[in-house]
Amino acid sequence: MTGDLVLAGRVVVVTGSGRGLGRAYALAVAAAGAAVVVNDVDADAADAVVAEIAAAGGRAVPVVAPVGPTATADALVAAAVEHYGQLDAVVTNAGLLRDRSVGKMTDEDFDLVLETHLRGTFTCARAALARFRQQGGGGRLVLIGSPAGQRASFGQTNYSAAKAGIVGMARTLAVEAARHDVTVNALIPVALTRMVATIPAFADAVAAVEAGEPVPARLRAAGVGTADDVAPLLVYLLSDAAAGVTGQALGVGGDRISVWTHPTVAAEASREGGWTAEAIAEVFPEQLAPHLQPYAPDVPAEAR
Repeated sequence: MTGDLVLAGRVVVVTGSGRGLGRAYALAVAAAGAAVVVNDVDADAADAVVAEIAAAGGRAVPVVAPVGPTATADALVAAAVEHYGQLDAVVTNAGLLRDRSVGKMTDEDFDLVLETHLRGTFTCARAALARFRQQGGGGRLVLIGSPAGQRASFGQTNYSAAKAGIVGMARTLAVEAARHDVTVNALIPVALTRMVATIPAFADAVAAVEAGEPVPARLRAAGVGTADDVAPLLVYLLSDAAAGVTGQALGVGGDRISVWTHPTVAAEASREGGWTAEAIAEVFPEQLAPHLQPYAPDVPAEAR
């Protein structure tokens, strides 16, 4: 690994890092030289990742707590400072699913997902930024989004809303944190994990990967891979090589890496004096309708 990508001397918090993508992130960051605060609600899972990092010669400590409350965010920062003397980066990965179509989704289903994903991202980012300023500036925030926040995902109104909010949060935090030399980016992973297994189109592929089979080449080429395929982008974003990258939504999966656009005007029309419904109906078909945007993802044929 080249010098700009080495994370030796850095201290990184990774929330929800007992399994899946979070575990892959924690292991990759540790392999790049950083000390890691491993967070999960499952003590056994957190301890197992800490042990795995230690066995490879790395440094890690567990913090077992649910992400969302301010107290957890403060505890994560405190653990980094107590054990390693500083905080250099926070990766807000923790999350859960409560998938139901909107007619069957309860208030609890909605609130619990937003509490963990969206509020948890907010509280952890706020605590991290306070520590970065206290240390004199500098730092990295990587907020984990999802394709479900970029495109429709049936049965995931709560999750899609949370993940879309996280990407919006990343853009605004990037503006606010720039004066403190802190970069903030959203990472949009596509990986065959247990969470993806709830989507029928990917269930068989997830089962195959968990059984030790490789991801089919055609699926990888379509941008679908494993958690290990995602982790290198995180290492890059935490490194000196990415010092000038901020306010972005960057996707990675399988053999693909991508830059997502920010919301922007695709087409517009003007009418002096404003619009009536009749005037809109007159111009819409020719001037605006051709620019309507796709809202649902294209699922690779290999995953159907």
